[in-house]
Amino acid sequence: MHRSQMKQKPTVFVVDDGPAVLESLRWLLEAVGLQVETYASPEEFLAQFDASKPGCILLDIKMPTMSGFDVQQELQARGSVTPVIFLTGHGNVPRAVQACKGGATDFLEKPFDDRVLLRAIQRALATDRLTRQQQREEVNFAERAALLTPRQRDVMTRVIAGKTSKEISAELGLSPRTVEIHRGHLMARLGIDSVAVLVRLAMGSPPAMADGSPHSPPRFSTPSPVEERVQRNRRVERQANKD
Repeated sequence: MHRSQMKQKPTVFVVDDGPAVLESLRWLLEAVGLQVETYASPEEFLAQFDASKPGCILLDIKMPTMSGFDVQQELQARGSVTPVIFLTGHGNVPRAVQACKGGATDFLEKPFDDRVLLRAIQRALATDRLTRQQQREEVNFAERAALLTPRQRDVMTRVIAGKTSKEISAELGLSPRTVEIHRGHLMARLGIDSVAVLVRLAMGSPPAMADGSPHSPPRFSTPSPVEERVQRNRRVERQANKD
């Protein structure tokens, strides 16, 4: 991802067939300093939408030519990760469930409180930042991992699996000290400083959000089983070295 994309200001994309709704939402969002693009039809939005731009989408569910759910499905087919907030004048539980199953971050019924909407937008923008950060980290990790030597990759896969240096040395026919050297070199080449980060990046797990929002992508509130084993083995190794 280009550096210019990383610094782009997020945009709130508003898709609604009601001119008055578009006008009022543009006024509200620009008043609080948000960048806004409005679209009066799903077709217009889909024709111009650039998924590489950071932001979130306010999407009306009931529109004449395409439903909001249809638009959501098209976005998913294109591989878009931009969070969607559904707006509807006909809220009900089945619709809300369908929206959430499709990956929507929020489902708001018109008329909605401006403060509620703005909080939902901030959550969605935070989710988008986190997702794009994860994508950048994964690309960077993959590029660096491709530069590892075959032996370093052998060691890395076993470290990720939670194996100790002693176990790795036995499997690869190396001394524990040589395994430690390979591990130090691969960590330096990957640009990371802990096994926990290595495991997270290799497994594609998102970094934790600071606010712990329920609308955030899944996060580990406790270490994963692999991370627990890594931590346990490292404690055992440290204790053995002390002894």
